Amino acid sequence: MNNLRVKLSLFLNYFVFAILLNSVGTVILQVQGNFDISKGSASVLEAFKDLSIAITSFLIASYVNKLGYKRTMLMALGLVTVMCFILPTTQTFLMTKLMFAAAGIGFAMIKVSVFATLGLVTTSQKDHLSTMSFLESMFMVGVLSGYFLFGQFVDNNNPKSTEWFNAYYVLGGLAAAAFLLLLTTPLDESRIKAEEKYKSIGEDFVEMIKLIVFPLVLVFIFCAFLYVLIEQSIMSWLPTFNKDVLKLSTSLAIQMASILSASIALGRFLAGIVLRKVDWLIVLVVCLLCAAGLVLLVVPLAKEVDVASITQLSDVPLIAFAFPLIGLFLAPIYPAINSVILSNLPAHKHSSMSGLIVVFSALGGTTGSIITGHVFDAYGGQTAFYFSLIPVTILIFLLFLFKRLQNKSGNSISFNSSASH
Repeated sequence: MNNLRVKLSLFLNYFVFAILLNSVGTVILQVQGNFDISKGSASVLEAFKDLSIAITSFLIASYVNKLGYKRTMLMALGLVTVMCFILPTTQTFLMTKLMFAAAGIGFAMIKVSVFATLGLVTTSQKDHLSTMSFLESMFMVGVLSGYFLFGQFVDNNNPKSTEWFNAYYVLGGLAAAAFLLLLTTPLDESRIKAEEKYKSIGEDFVEMIKLIVFPLVLVFIFCAFLYVLIEQSIMSWLPTFNKDVLKLSTSLAIQMASILSASIALGRFLAGIVLRKVDWLIVLVVCLLCAAGLVLLVVPLAKEVDVASITQLSDVPLIAFAFPLIGLFLAPIYPAINSVILSNLPAHKHSSMSGLIVVFSALGGTTGSIITGHVFDAYGGQTAFYFSLIPVTILIFLLFLFKRLQNKSGNSISFNSSASH
């Protein structure tokens, strides 16, 4: 099995779904003008995306081992390829909702399979941790690319323009390319199939649910939920913040939001190097403290913006450049905690654990985006972003507990989980 080719395929799959899923911030901004709806109504797109991720992950995570990782990923890529070509021909709010539902279903299938496949193509815990960071870095490169892609299709002078829908033709082509690469890439899943052949789907599902009773897994679930709540509350609403609060033009608002994705991508790339040498808890706690400090220092600058409209990059205020740098500090958290929990489980448990990761991450994303949307509507963008300080504080305390439980349990999860085989 060519591990390099497999990893390349996994990275491309993640790249495609990164653009699809995180176009939601841009689309939330656009549909407000296209369909004359409020911010609260537009935020429902996040729910279509994240709830479909959560429900699909919960239902299929225990089936993935039997269906096969490669087959599951091919089904996901096929689904979004078709939807990407349908959406621009219909251009309705209903079809936009269905597009994000399909993207959510596909991503649930992809993420569970990709996380599980990493256990087959990495050789040690440090290799797993580093590869996970690089994988999540590629995800953020996809998010970054998405802002520029959609920015090219936005008409600043006509908020009713539907030209931005044509960006999905490009995404359909990328998804088709990812499908063909995976189809022609050999993936040896014999080890997993050998471990699973004596178990029924019902037993797989029960074992996934049983994972929640482990204290380490339970604390991890809360950590993942809170992290994604923080990330999505900022990422989904940053284009709207840039336009409504900082008075940037629509295309500039979207493109400036890409700084957040670029900083997260860079942060995860650097984390892939740093985490090979420094204890993960030290890295993550320092990063969260820096993120909180940046919110307190930079967001008040939004009060000083007092212009009618900004259309030139040279006129963009400092906050539009500075605040998205929070991504550098948020970047290492998600891949690190995911790698820690997966490394404490045997390979045949990775798809079940990945299912739980995706479920609670999706719930966190929906919760964060919807709360932020309503706070934004009621109290303004500054207050909405100050809200992130609450989950950041809670997450710091949970990470200490997570580390303590990891040291206490050692490999006990692996031992207990496999004792029945």
